[in-house]
Amino acid sequence: MAKSELKTGKAKPKLVHRKEQHYAAIRRQLGMREISKVLPPLMNDVFTWLGKKGVKPAGVPFWRYLLVDMPGKVEIDVAVPVARAVRGDKEVTVGVLPAGRYATVLHVGHPDGLQQTTATLLAWAEENGIQWQMDGERWAGRVEWYLTNPKTEPDMGKWQTELAFLTTSAAGR
Repeated sequence: MAKSELKTGKAKPKLVHRKEQHYAAIRRQLGMREISKVLPPLMNDVFTWLGKKGVKPAGVPFWRYLLVDMPGKVEIDVAVPVARAVRGDKEVTVGVLPAGRYATVLHVGHPDGLQQTTATLLAWAEENGIQWQMDGERWAGRVEWYLTNPKTEPDMGKWQTELAFLTTSAAGR
């Protein structure tokens, strides 16, 4: 179990097992400074695409970070979970978040604080011998789940975002 009690806000990082999750997404490669302007509108585009296909969302939207090169580019899927596999097209890609053990933490507050919450989760994992499931520089499962609907909660200081990063099976012994 955890050696430390590092906290992010009031939430403590923890390990949880998750089932695989199919999703539909729009993928982008961009610089870190472009994220806040380019990606949020894409969530509506994915929901609209699903509606046109007659597919109901199976949960809250998320961003899946596939490649993170802080000074360079990041590759991110702006995604909506679906109950089963769907067929993508030139506009929307499809994917599956793998089943496994994820290190998670809940961020409550403005999205500007997510970078610090991520740093806290990464430090907690390192301190506890937890390693990430990766293929070279590509993350197998590095996700931000957006738990708050901005239409019902306009105060960004109250938004809840769960970070969930897939660990290796031998991690955190």
